[in-house]
Amino acid sequence: MAIDIGGTFTDTVLLDNASRVVATTKTPTTPHRPALGAVAGASHVLKAAGADWHQVTGFIHGTTLATNALIERRGADTATITTRGFRDILEIAYERRYSQYAIDLVKPDLIVPRTRSLTIGGRMDASGQELEPLDKAGIAPLVAELRALEVKAVAICLLHAYANPAHELALRELLAQHMPDLVISLSHEVSPEAREFDRLCTTIANAYVQPLMAGYLQDFETRFRQMGLTCPILMMTAGGGMTTLDTAARLPIRLVESGPAGGAVLAARIAEATGEAEVLSFDMGGTTAKLCLIDDYRPQTARKFEISRAERFIKGSGMPVRIPVIEMIEIGAGGGSIASVDRLGRIQVGPHSAGSDPGPAAFGKGGDKPTVTDADLTLGLIEPGRFAEGRLRIDPDAATQAMVQDVGDPLSLSPGLAAFAVSEIVDESMASAGRMHAVEAGKDLSNRLMIAFGGNGPLHATRVARRAQMRRVLIPRDPGVGSAVGFLFAPVSYEVIRSRYARLDGLDIDGLNRFFGAMQTEAEQVVRAGAPEGALLQRRVAYMRYHGQGHEIEIRLPDRALAATDLDALRGAFETEYSHQFSRIVPGMTIEILNWGLSVSSPAPAPERCPDSPAEHAAMATEHRQVLCDVTGAWRPAGVFNRSDLAPGAALNGPALIVEAQTTTFVSADFSATLDGQGNIWLTRQEEVQP
Repeated sequence: MAIDIGGTFTDTVLLDNASRVVATTKTPTTPHRPALGAVAGASHVLKAAGADWHQVTGFIHGTTLATNALIERRGADTATITTRGFRDILEIAYERRYSQYAIDLVKPDLIVPRTRSLTIGGRMDASGQELEPLDKAGIAPLVAELRALEVKAVAICLLHAYANPAHELALRELLAQHMPDLVISLSHEVSPEAREFDRLCTTIANAYVQPLMAGYLQDFETRFRQMGLTCPILMMTAGGGMTTLDTAARLPIRLVESGPAGGAVLAARIAEATGEAEVLSFDMGGTTAKLCLIDDYRPQTARKFEISRAERFIKGSGMPVRIPVIEMIEIGAGGGSIASVDRLGRIQVGPHSAGSDPGPAAFGKGGDKPTVTDADLTLGLIEPGRFAEGRLRIDPDAATQAMVQDVGDPLSLSPGLAAFAVSEIVDESMASAGRMHAVEAGKDLSNRLMIAFGGNGPLHATRVARRAQMRRVLIPRDPGVGSAVGFLFAPVSYEVIRSRYARLDGLDIDGLNRFFGAMQTEAEQVVRAGAPEGALLQRRVAYMRYHGQGHEIEIRLPDRALAATDLDALRGAFETEYSHQFSRIVPGMTIEILNWGLSVSSPAPAPERCPDSPAEHAAMATEHRQVLCDVTGAWRPAGVFNRSDLAPGAALNGPALIVEAQTTTFVSADFSATLDGQGNIWLTRQEEVQP
């Protein structure tokens, strides 16, 4: 079983031993007690499959709770403790403005104000040698300050703790003696890398959400145990793997973006099954849209991302967090995104969302603001009687009324044109985000395949693809719960990245192998808790640069202990990758390594290769309904097809609606659709629009 709790809906998927999806459902997220919606979804799929709780042998969970808590600033009051003389790490940051000429620049909110930034004496050097012992006499005044500030959590980030954590460990023990209820996060456990500002921010974020996530995870586990679940509960991480509840409670920052990571895992698996080496995954839910580049069947990864940017697309305007993540761009564009008209007469869509409570106006739960879902209903693209498997009553008149009141009347537009304008704005926002993400990575979207899923992804895929100049779209099976399906195919994994400065010419091979041995022991302990049997895979990397440079590039290492004979190959691999990225190398320059990475994982199940598609045959529509054509801007009939009735080889032309349990695929007038041998829908843009 896999459960993905999103901002609007909670997706649940049940898989059998043959890796076949046997039941899925979407239930409204219950924001105040997320576990309630999760239990409701789990009970529904078990009933649909005729199964019982004791038959569930694997359970994976992903949640946006940590992400939302950071964005909405709903965490615990947190203080920081840094080395004496380094109180202003947060204030100094990178010593630059993210927008040099902005007069009214808004600095990122880094959670901890200077009044809660505390220090203590003691000092390590960069190699881990103690220069000054920890000031134990300063503990009592420090405790008094923490009590006066009434903080619930503290982030400890002492200088060079990644090289020697002795002072951080001692400080935690001393504080716990005086304040046993204080939640403490240590930087060498959360992010054991050089660069103090990034490490401190990551530790703050972890401490900030740790009390909330610990309580949530305990409540989640208790409720499911009471229902009869007996197997371990594993958590999806931002890096695309799974980890245990204990690790998730200790390092909740690794759960940030865990739901979208499942979608990227699914898209990579489909890419490998279909032999598509260059893919853009497009996951549009109720609150946000997520896009990820996938090359050679691996999602693009990063070691750092920013939370809650003051300027949406400007790097440096958010709070940096340094953890292993699947790199994607996320914008506030989902089915629940609210549309409005600003004082200049411009339509704005998002980033604010109606969520699941009260939800879009059409849900009839008290929402009166027009959303993207209301626009799609007004355009005729959603069949009200089939929305959310018919278990959620939809009111098209309420959607139209909200659209007219907040968009149509201010701009003197008919309901259809008002909805069309909202759709145009949100689709262009998502397409421009995809284009920007590709340009920043030096990629071209035009020849890529878009794999679209999520509750609203199939509904908007062709409209977004056209604007992103993409010609092909794939809609997988069970797309409405795509991220949850991805959870079920993710490996149990744990990644460790640590700083250990070295020059390639003077590399201490024996010391480095011992260093990797300690990392491997740490990672395997976490992975074995979730995968106690079977062989484990590992991946080793070095982050290398020329001497004096400020940033590194990732170089793959042999997945074994290094030997002196590996140095020439390592130099060659660095120069090859450096030349690939920058079109040249720098002869005679010293090469240095700042960080080393190791990931340990259980083997992921191999995807089934997609069989050859049978001969095409024309599909017959079960009915027709009027939709506002997104190509011509005129109302025209669209064929309605039940996806479950379409056999492999079925072909049809747009405009058309392919309806299934949790979502609808809209085939625009300039696209055609065919089903392959695995039941995937392939949408291909045509040169001429069908009359």
